Amino acid sequence: MDIQSIKNRFGIIGNSPELSYALQVAAQVANTDLTVLIYGESGVGKEVFSQIIHALSSRKHNPFIAVNCGAIPEGTIDSELFGHEKGSFTGAVDSRKGYFETVNGGTIFLDEIGELPLGTQARLLRVLEAGEYIRVGSSKVQKTDVRIIAATNKDLLEYTHKGKFRQDLYYRLNTVPIRVPALRDRKEDVILLFRKFASDFAERYKTPAVQLDEDAKELLTHYTWPGNVRELKNIAEQISVLSQDKLITARQLRQFLPEHHATRMPVLAAGNGNVSHAEFANEREILYKLFFDMKKDVNELKKMFVDILQNPQNAGAVAAYTKETIFNDYQPVEREKITSPALVQPSQPVLINTNDIYEHEEVEESLNIMDKEKELIVKALKKHKGKRKDASSDLGISERTLYRKLKEYDINE
Repeated sequence: MDIQSIKNRFGIIGNSPELSYALQVAAQVANTDLTVLIYGESGVGKEVFSQIIHALSSRKHNPFIAVNCGAIPEGTIDSELFGHEKGSFTGAVDSRKGYFETVNGGTIFLDEIGELPLGTQARLLRVLEAGEYIRVGSSKVQKTDVRIIAATNKDLLEYTHKGKFRQDLYYRLNTVPIRVPALRDRKEDVILLFRKFASDFAERYKTPAVQLDEDAKELLTHYTWPGNVRELKNIAEQISVLSQDKLITARQLRQFLPEHHATRMPVLAAGNGNVSHAEFANEREILYKLFFDMKKDVNELKKMFVDILQNPQNAGAVAAYTKETIFNDYQPVEREKITSPALVQPSQPVLINTNDIYEHEEVEESLNIMDKEKELIVKALKKHKGKRKDASSDLGISERTLYRKLKEYDINE
């Protein structure tokens, strides 16, 4: 089946080379039993790729199930995947089959694979290597014939270096990697997708479809789309419902774009300096990076200012300074007016006492993201008097993730 036929069959909109290549790899690997690891940011459509692989495979008439590993509590995920025996834990009133038993002969899609606990990772590795698993609370080894497709929006290789993900499991899952491009890397597809979503909405509710003028198209194309295709669909539906006009201008469109993701916001790219993209995958880490860069810029400006005062001939002309108050160790120090060299006769040299220049004392502080994360967690727990649910909500993470972070950083509540 050619790429255009796959796009038509599964409703995929877009002509970018990156998207077409990802579809080509999915089609080539579909008719094998190789394990596939799909990479991509949240909202790019990783689950669609897993459905394409299953539908084009010899297992297409057998079951397919998608499991969000990040949505299942750590204490029950082994039971969900591998099943359990009656009485194996509190609440286990009956025996239960797991996904690897119910989907035998089919395909299982494990989304957010990076959220799996290390113990569950070991069990999954045994399934991949030997096709075997053991129910929770049982000693009987059972066989399964399930194809595994995994997906992640994390840098799993970086996770292996930090001890958060098993290296042997990573290489076992990464047999065939497929990278689904972010929407900001598919600028030529943005308008096509918007038109499709607006048209679908109009057909569903029997209303005229909204359209964009040229300025609005330009704005939509250059927006960074942190939520990718999912965010674009939401915005298209919001505009369709809330806009009074059917021809949308750039000014009207800005009302629907979140301010904290303005198009002028700098985008971190992998390979800049020594900082990996994964370290700044979430917004909190991006803010840290911006603050550190601002601090560096301020220090550079101070050095330039001192150099201008010490070497006025390099600066062209230094503007006249009025009498001002500067601070040294937080104490006011008066400095007399400095006259511009351009306004002084050559026989009148300008004497500048550089001792009067305020030297900012650098304070060593940790720039480690993990230290900052630990500090935020401690503050949140203190703020909410040890209540994990409220603290995790304030931090913008799940209670399960907070529990894991407490153990990881050895935080005593």
